[in-house]
Amino acid sequence: MLSLRHRALLGGIASGAMSVAVGTLALYSYIDAKALERFDSTLQDRHTQLVVGLSVATQTPDKLRDLMFDPAYGTPYSGRYWQVTNSNGDIYTSASLFDETFTEPADSHSGMTVWNTTGPENEAIRSVYQQITYEDGTEWGISVAESRAELNKDRNETRRSLLLAFALVGVIGMAGSILSMSAVLGPLRKLRADVAQRWDEDDELKPEEYPDEVSPLVGDINVLLHRNRDIVSGARRQAADLAHALKTPTAILRNELTALSEDDVAIEKAQEALDRIDAQLGRSLARMRAANSAELTHSRTDLSNSVNRLSRLFVSMAERDGKAIEIRNEDDLSVRMDAQDIEEAIGNLLDNALKWSKKTIHLTARKVKDGIELLIEDDGPGIPENSKREALRSGGRLDTSTPGTGLGLAISVDLLKAYGANLMLGKSSVLGGLAVRITIPAQIAR
Repeated sequence: MLSLRHRALLGGIASGAMSVAVGTLALYSYIDAKALERFDSTLQDRHTQLVVGLSVATQTPDKLRDLMFDPAYGTPYSGRYWQVTNSNGDIYTSASLFDETFTEPADSHSGMTVWNTTGPENEAIRSVYQQITYEDGTEWGISVAESRAELNKDRNETRRSLLLAFALVGVIGMAGSILSMSAVLGPLRKLRADVAQRWDEDDELKPEEYPDEVSPLVGDINVLLHRNRDIVSGARRQAADLAHALKTPTAILRNELTALSEDDVAIEKAQEALDRIDAQLGRSLARMRAANSAELTHSRTDLSNSVNRLSRLFVSMAERDGKAIEIRNEDDLSVRMDAQDIEEAIGNLLDNALKWSKKTIHLTARKVKDGIELLIEDDGPGIPENSKREALRSGGRLDTSTPGTGLGLAISVDLLKAYGANLMLGKSSVLGGLAVRITIPAQIAR
């Protein structure tokens, strides 16, 4: 479906184009009529000049050429002609007709006649004809004519000027439509920005800051914001309550297993089962928390600060084990993710790297073309290509010799996927062990 911006733009272009087209046709018709009126008026003035000239030459019509001073009348086929005919059928013409004549209207007794006919060499001409009776009693048919090419030339020049003017009007109209569209959609853009800001600040939108047409929508959005906050906080609270409620029974079970182990009772299978229950509950609660955060929250997390904080913790842990963590963390990395979720994902991955590495771990956080990249590498045994899918599966442990539940990777994948981020496993080109690459896309990276 087209956006409001595209609808408004296309609507403005369509209405503007229609207005310009209708206006152009109407003005073309008007200008054509005015050009014809002006052309005919000029022909009638020339006709009057010929009538006056002939009034002093009715007895010597051969001198009429000397009385008509327009140079175009002396140039053969110039496009401007005159012709007079007396009652005896004698025809006298301008030199421009050379040795030709043009026809006169059949009905010539009803006054002045303006009509289209053909001139020399079948040239399209427009003629003014009238029969005049002079004081000496002679009767003459008097015609002046001009090529219609001049009329068409005049029309075309006017049309070109008009077309340029309308093109300029169209451009101005389109610019006006864009400005008008921006002004109309401005409150909606402001509303979009304010919704994100008010969510972060746990504040309400103010309907009085928006136009009357948008104010009811603002009130409805306030209601939705309240509901969404309640949903998010309620879901996270329920997850926390459930986690707290389960901690006590599992703690009691662990104490009982410890007491049994002191009596030399084999508890390995029970201990492993309890560990897996704890891990599965932890993963389920993490997924629940992320699912209720990722879609609704607009929280910003300072990723650079989170990486630094986790680094300090894991560097001290690594030093106790005789290992080293090298950190490369760019400044001003920020993501639209809940801080607890992204830190839990990174912490799980660092914990895995610490367990499996021999001596060295690298952690890199940097900006890339499509967002932000986190890369955790170690010099451990790595994961074979055909086992990577199993490693990401819930509880997919590849080696049970190291303590743990095998859910760290899976939990990290779930948390990151909820926000649209991606986790990939590969081989470190520097250290030779496992390389875990987290890609956070630009739409949630800041």
